[in-house]
Amino acid sequence: MNVLKQLRAVTLMGLRNIPSRLGASLVVVICMACVVGVVISILSMSTGFMRTVHNTGRSDRAIVLSQGALFPFASSISRDNAMTIADAPGIKRTSDGKPIVSADAMAFVAVSKKSDGLDAFVLLRGIGPQGFALKPEIKLIGGRMFKAAAHELIVGKSAQAEFEGFAVGNKVALPDGDWTVTGSFESNGSAQESEMIADSATLLSAMRTNAYKSMSVMLDSPASFDAFKTALTSNPMLAVDVSRETDFFARQSKPLNDFLTLTAYVVGGIMGLGAMFGALNTMYSAVSARTVEIATLRAIGFGAGAVVSSVFAEALLLAFVGSLIGAALAWFAFNGNLHAVGGLVFTLAVTPSLIALGIAFACALGFVGGLFPAIRAARLPVATALRAT
Repeated sequence: MNVLKQLRAVTLMGLRNIPSRLGASLVVVICMACVVGVVISILSMSTGFMRTVHNTGRSDRAIVLSQGALFPFASSISRDNAMTIADAPGIKRTSDGKPIVSADAMAFVAVSKKSDGLDAFVLLRGIGPQGFALKPEIKLIGGRMFKAAAHELIVGKSAQAEFEGFAVGNKVALPDGDWTVTGSFESNGSAQESEMIADSATLLSAMRTNAYKSMSVMLDSPASFDAFKTALTSNPMLAVDVSRETDFFARQSKPLNDFLTLTAYVVGGIMGLGAMFGALNTMYSAVSARTVEIATLRAIGFGAGAVVSSVFAEALLLAFVGSLIGAALAWFAFNGNLHAVGGLVFTLAVTPSLIALGIAFACALGFVGGLFPAIRAARLPVATALRAT
């Protein structure tokens, strides 16, 4: 019998015997399902978070903060400086010559999550008259637009879905009184959908301040960024930092994304060790239970390679089945769910690449879990095993 026929015959024989070791086999399947389910579910947070961040930035928009400010809330841009920034070269203008810019005011509003009642904070962003020309992806989907000089605001659909009190017509409490929710909006799945938007001048007045937190501009083209940045950073009247919008949000999101990814691999690695030892136990038990069978096969001419492949095939099959179950559980339990970290709401995403990663991880654990039992099976002393019958 040639080598391929030997491999096929011994492998099929081993797989047909799995039901006789059902309890031990289920241990491996369940362990792998748990490992893959946990890894995919945590990474789905990272994937959904980064997808939201990616949808937020554009290369033809720039963000200006005061020099040294890492976050908009640490920034302060005076009205005079805002006017200077709006006159810089490289900014796109409307048909009537107005620069497409928005000097933004900001405030946080305390809210409660619908899911568990825990407290959270949602960003209220005040935008200038050109704010919607600057961000054309913002589309009103319910109610009406807020009015300038009125205590009115619109709410992103993700914030509306995740937090209490944001239905159209509801009142939102701010230090100078209640503001009315007049409408809701979407923004191509961007982080903006986690915010509320109002008129910046009205918000500045309500917060009793004269300084904006940040300034966003639409550039003539992505290539205009360098000229715009140089004009601002070389102006002795200004002390600002300028970032391309895509770079700004990537930099802001990196710490959280790194934390989620690290958590997934640390937790998955610890659980993976347990699953691997479970696979080792199971496969050693399988080899012990098949000692006479393996010895007989070797005695009648089957090679060690066929025996090794049989043990590997069983370990990989159990790992593969467990990974499919874990991936399916993660998909049904998490994919498409909203999750809030701080005031940012994003959709968990169990993508095909995450499922493939989970399956590959489980198969690698199964491979290692079957390696030493397979070597043991190949080295079984034939004569000793046959005398034990």
